[in-house]
Amino acid sequence: MSDQIKHECGIALIRLLKPLEFYQKKYGTINYGVNKMYLMMEKQHNRGQDGAGFASVNINAKPGEKYIYRQRSASKQPIQEIFQEIHSEIQKHTNEGVKPNSPFLGQLMLGHVRYGTFGKNNIESVHPFLRQNNWKHRNLIVAGNFNMTNNQELFDNLVKLGQHPKNKADGITVMEKIGHFLDDAVSKIYKKLKKEGVSKIEASALIEKRLNISKILKKASKDWDGGFAMGGLIGHGDAFFLRDPAGIRPAYYFNNDEVVVVASERPVIQTVFNVAFDKVNELDPGKSIIIKKSGDFSIENVLTPTLKKSCSFERIYFSRGSDAEIYSERKMLGKLLFPKILKRLKGDLVNTVFSYIPNTAETSFYGLVQEVQDYMHNQAIREIVDKKDSINTKRLDELLSNKPRIEKVAIKDAKLRTFIADDNNRDELVEHVYDITYGSIKNTDNLVIIDDSIVRGTTLQKSILKILDRLKPKKIIVVSSAPQIRYPDCYGIDMARMEDFIAFRAVLQLIKESNKDSLKLTYNECLEELKRPVKEMQNKVKTVYKDFSNDQISQKISEILKEDGINAEINVIFQTVENLHKACPKNLGDWYFTGNYPTPGGNKVVNQAFVNFYEGVKERAY
Repeated sequence: MSDQIKHECGIALIRLLKPLEFYQKKYGTINYGVNKMYLMMEKQHNRGQDGAGFASVNINAKPGEKYIYRQRSASKQPIQEIFQEIHSEIQKHTNEGVKPNSPFLGQLMLGHVRYGTFGKNNIESVHPFLRQNNWKHRNLIVAGNFNMTNNQELFDNLVKLGQHPKNKADGITVMEKIGHFLDDAVSKIYKKLKKEGVSKIEASALIEKRLNISKILKKASKDWDGGFAMGGLIGHGDAFFLRDPAGIRPAYYFNNDEVVVVASERPVIQTVFNVAFDKVNELDPGKSIIIKKSGDFSIENVLTPTLKKSCSFERIYFSRGSDAEIYSERKMLGKLLFPKILKRLKGDLVNTVFSYIPNTAETSFYGLVQEVQDYMHNQAIREIVDKKDSINTKRLDELLSNKPRIEKVAIKDAKLRTFIADDNNRDELVEHVYDITYGSIKNTDNLVIIDDSIVRGTTLQKSILKILDRLKPKKIIVVSSAPQIRYPDCYGIDMARMEDFIAFRAVLQLIKESNKDSLKLTYNECLEELKRPVKEMQNKVKTVYKDFSNDQISQKISEILKEDGINAEINVIFQTVENLHKACPKNLGDWYFTGNYPTPGGNKVVNQAFVNFYEGVKERAY
């Protein structure tokens, strides 16, 4: 992706179902679980590089022994840092053999990697979060991949319950809400046991068995509005993993008689535990994995599922391309773009070079090139058949040797730090984020370059197009495998302000040129909509786009991207929403393209985002 956008998080949960000695005997190390967690977090570092955290629970600890361990880091290499500390602590305590309370060698483990999107990028913002108590079953550890659209409401509800949350971050409000109902459940069970004549010491073990984690989650999550996939550990040894009812955020799991594993991405589990594709299952929307202290594993209904709207950006960009389905889908995204490209080229494939923006657009590039190859091959066959009686050897040789011209014209250089303060010199530095392969293009060539999405267009405008123009192509066609991004995301991706989107800026120019006062009308409609109950709100920002076609907006984006000094003709082509759904049929979440939000809170956010834009407020809308 030419525009770097921060996004989402990665989660890993491991429950070892055998004694630690089993893994030492079978796999040769007492660190089996810790090592697997390290790999799972490293394999998900694409989902977050601003912070990492690890927590473990030793379910066999005796009174007086520490049983919860946590390590977090917000350094430049957070995963490496926390595991260096973890292994150092393990080594200190295991020089004379494994002890029951050896640090971090618990049967339950929860790992997390994050990007600092809106939260402050400090250690206090790094998951897992910990809620402590002297009763084992009231200790709660939570880590998640989520954003709540109604976090203020959730915070206010906690205050009404008499709590005093230490901050308003949704990670804290979510944990405290679960913690409230966990406390309530423990108290109710204890009161019943007391009536049954059970002693206080005996009650503790019985509370653990009787705790209904599913019921606690149902009560806690009743008012949540957002996209979420979250894992939790309870001090006595229970664990859970919950996915939102629209399946916005991803979650996959694998279990056998040795482990239960949950992660944000399927290939992470496949690689780390060496299991086949069909052995890793997707957790259905609204459901929760419940793992009791005993090791009993179940999947239970917690939230009523809604229409599944899994995030399509997972397939376009965020998730690892090593997933078999995602790899196929990204190739299909490239393939489906070819008819538009051919039309824009007026059929001239001989004088066209195909390339891509490194590195995430590479797979869709393969799909596009294969489609070009098939088209040229079929064209050659057609001509050979139609002119079989008159075709000469020279023309036959030309037809048989025709193939797409492919070059790696753009090369991403080492990350340059734009430390110079004034805008002119900073722009000059940004221009050199990418380099080019000189001599790869002729001045009679068209250059088609595919990107997986265009969000802000800043890097294209300030860097890529300027440097590609040095190759002197007659035309540069920038192709986005994603549709036009028109609306903010509020479920985990760092795309919050309307004015950041190049599609929105293009529409602003089109409105200005049309001399219409539609912005004020939309502003007033958004204000009125925000007075309604959240569940009745509609997205009024759609009216901004209704008078302009996709092609008109794409053309205006092309004009914006062509800054002074660029000689080549610039054209931008976007994927259609219909083709996106065709390529990624299991991930139909498309609100950033269509404005069709999967939760009521999304409509509130988009209306507020437009009001903020119109009023010049630079804050996020949730």
